[in-house]
Amino acid sequence: MGAQTRVYRQRIRAVNSTKKITRAMELIAASRVVKAQQRVRESSPYARALTRAVSAVATFSNVDHPLTTEKDDVKRAAVLVISSDRGLAGAYSSSVIRESEKLIGELREQGKEVVPYLVGRKAVSYYKFRKREYAQEWTGFTDQPTFEIAREIGETLVARFVQPEDEGGVDEVHVVFTRFVNMVTQEPDVIRMLPLEVVEGEEAPEPDDVLPLYEFEPSAEQVLDALLPKYVSARIFNCLLQAAASELASRQRAMKSATDNAEELVKKYTRLANQARQAEITQEISEIVGGASALADAS
Repeated sequence: MGAQTRVYRQRIRAVNSTKKITRAMELIAASRVVKAQQRVRESSPYARALTRAVSAVATFSNVDHPLTTEKDDVKRAAVLVISSDRGLAGAYSSSVIRESEKLIGELREQGKEVVPYLVGRKAVSYYKFRKREYAQEWTGFTDQPTFEIAREIGETLVARFVQPEDEGGVDEVHVVFTRFVNMVTQEPDVIRMLPLEVVEGEEAPEPDDVLPLYEFEPSAEQVLDALLPKYVSARIFNCLLQAAASELASRQRAMKSATDNAEELVKKYTRLANQARQAEITQEISEIVGGASALADAS
């Protein structure tokens, strides 16, 4: 009985140590997610405005720009998968990887060759473990992304998009990330980055409507050349920020759940230890009473 009590006490100490770690990680994630939410709120209006501006230039100009022109025969598609560098965030990384696998399956059913680009060590580990090929990886910043990283990713994808097909270029660019809705809800999402699509929510003009007049200085093509790289970098940066906020929110919930489970285990082991101690005391009393009765009978 004494050995069993010691085992329970050791387990209680181990669970308490784990609870301290999970509690600390929960508090760290809670403090960081507030800043991450603020960065998402600050970047989203700029990304939306820039997207609308690029859409307007592409819609109301007669320029066939490489980044806005749909190709008739799409053979290769790049897929940027944004995951996390660290674990202990619940189903955050597995959800976005599962969504990317679904997209890749749909693209391959359409006869397109898929070229993956990976952000985060979780996605890289997923591909390396299954010995799958991918074009490029970026790691080490998922919880605190910077615009310089987003610009580097954007320049890489744009370069592959404008590159000729026989030299390894791609015809489409898709991004798979986790959209931050609120602290409770984070949803895996897919957007097509290139070629440029008309902004969602823009209604098609009626036949009798008078369309706005646009003048481009120095030319529509040069305006698009200047806007489109900024558009791609801004959209990717916004996706990285939303993914970072989603990761921190998922980690906070996961660590809170782990802390609550640790508290339940401590209560359970404390109860079992008390029961074992009571059984030990009862057995000792029974042995003492039995010994006294034996001595009394012998006398």
